[in-house]
Amino acid sequence: MRIALFGGSFDPVHYGHIELIRDSLGSGTCDIVIVIPTVNNSFKRGRILIPAPYRYYMTRQVISDTFKENVFVSDVEFGFEGISYTVNTVRKVVSDSFIIPFLMKNGISGEAAAERHQFFWLCGSDILPTFDKWYKPEEILSYVALLVAKRAGDDTDIYEQGARLKSLFGCDIATFEMSGVDQASSEIKMEGAYDKLPGVVQEFIATHDIYNTVKALDHCSDEACMKFYDHAVKLYPYLSGKRLLHTLNVGLLSAKLAHDHGEDCDKALIAGTLHDCAKELPMDEQKKMAKAVCGDLFVDDKLLHSPAGAYMARTMFGIDDKEILDAITYHTTGRGGATILDKIVYLADKIEPSRTYTDLTEMRRLAPSDLDASLKLCVLSVADKFKRKGRAIHPVTLDFMSDLGL
Repeated sequence: MRIALFGGSFDPVHYGHIELIRDSLGSGTCDIVIVIPTVNNSFKRGRILIPAPYRYYMTRQVISDTFKENVFVSDVEFGFEGISYTVNTVRKVVSDSFIIPFLMKNGISGEAAAERHQFFWLCGSDILPTFDKWYKPEEILSYVALLVAKRAGDDTDIYEQGARLKSLFGCDIATFEMSGVDQASSEIKMEGAYDKLPGVVQEFIATHDIYNTVKALDHCSDEACMKFYDHAVKLYPYLSGKRLLHTLNVGLLSAKLAHDHGEDCDKALIAGTLHDCAKELPMDEQKKMAKAVCGDLFVDDKLLHSPAGAYMARTMFGIDDKEILDAITYHTTGRGGATILDKIVYLADKIEPSRTYTDLTEMRRLAPSDLDASLKLCVLSVADKFKRKGRAIHPVTLDFMSDLGL
C-alpha cells in the first residue's frame, strides 16, 4: 500500500487540514493517510501550543467524524522522550514492528498490513524552501518521499524547490492540487475565529474552553509551565482521554483561581493537573498507595485515588511540596482547616469547564470573587448527591463543612 504520514501541531484542526487529507487521497497517490499530532514540536516549544493531549484528542474526534475509512490517527509520539523530530517519527512508523499491528488495529487485514509499503510525508508546498534545514533531512528521505500539496495562497515555486532538493538529496517529490481552502491555525487563534472550524472542533473547544483557560499559564512560571506540559504527556498512558482532559482542565482552572485569590499559581497548576493521576490504577494498587499516605483514613474505593494520587505524584512525578500533596490527598473530601490551595483544587475539580453533572452556573460565577461562597454551593450539592444515593459523608468532609459554616 501507499501510505502518507501527515504530521502537525493541529492547534486547532481546521478545514485546510481536512482538505489536504481528502485531496491527497483523491489524487490517487496514496491509499491511506496516518495523521500524527506532534507531542513536543521542535519549532513550537513552551506555551505556543496547547498541551499535546488536547491536540491529539481534538484531532482524533474530527478525523473519526470526517473520514469513515483510510484515515487513521496515531499517538506514536507520546512514546518519545524529548523533542518530536520528524526523523524519529518516520523511523518508528515505517518499521514493520509498528506499522503492521497499527494497520491491523485499524481494520486492515493481516495480509495487506504485512505488504511492502511505500511511504510519503504529506505536507504543503510552503515547507519546501526550509526542508533542508530540518533535523536530518537526508535520513527522513531515506524512509519517505515528499508528497506535496500545491496550496492556494502559497507562491512557492514547487518545481524550482523540487529541483533544489533533488540536487541536495537526489530525491523526487510527488505533487497534487489542493482545493481552495486557505486557513492557518495561528491566524484562527489570533482572531479567535473558532466559528470557522469544523463543528466537532468547535464543540471540543467549547467543552473544554481550552483557548480561554490556557491563558492561566500567563500567571505561572516558566518552570511550572514546562512541568505542566511534561506531566500532560506523562499522564497519557495512565488515564483515559476523558479523564486526562478533565485533570488538565482542573490544573488550568486551579491556576486561574489561584491568581484570582492571590495564591501560588504554580502550586495550584501542578496540584490540579495531578489530582486524578491515580484514578484509573488497579484498585489493589490504589489501596497500597493510599495506606502509605494516610493509613486507614480512606477506605471507600471511590476516595482511594486521592491519597494514592499524592503517593504517585511524589514517587513518579517528583513532587515533594507538602501543600501540593495535601491538596491532592483531600481533593475529593476537603478537610477541616483546609488551606486556600486545598479549596481551590477541590472546587476546580467540581466546576472545570467539561463538568455537566448539575447546574454549575452560580458556582462558576462566584468562584473568581468569593471562593467560600462558591464552595458552600458546591459542598451542599455534593452532600445532597450523597444523601440521595444513601452514601455516608466522610468525617473529614463534615469538618470541612463545619469550617464553611454549613
